[in-house]
Amino acid sequence: MDMNWYPIGDISDIPLLGARCVKTPQMKIAVFRTDEHEVHAIENRCPHKGGPLSEGIVHGTSVTCPLHNWVISLETGRALGADEGEVRVIPIRNEDGKLFIALENVMLEAAE
Repeated sequence: MDMNWYPIGDISDIPLLGARCVKTPQMKIAVFRTDEHEVHAIENRCPHKGGPLSEGIVHGTSVTCPLHNWVISLETGRALGADEGEVRVIPIRNEDGKLFIALENVMLEAAE
């Protein structure tokens, strides 16, 4: 399936071990930058109580929700440890520091 890639800024807009929130008509997306300069995009809503994951603490390839300390994998969107639940993972691309997310994927998933 072809995806529509939407530019969301530059990797330098996201601090190391930080995040940025991108609003789309369907949802808010949290875009993270790891200490290895990898970027990941997931739905900005903890599966537990809806906490804003973009305000959480990034460690490795995970983020800890700021509300109740649930740990979410940035790679799979799944809760780690004994917690259960998951959020959507959004395809993201880094082209020479320019970041793009696949909005077609977001729109299809939001319609389901």
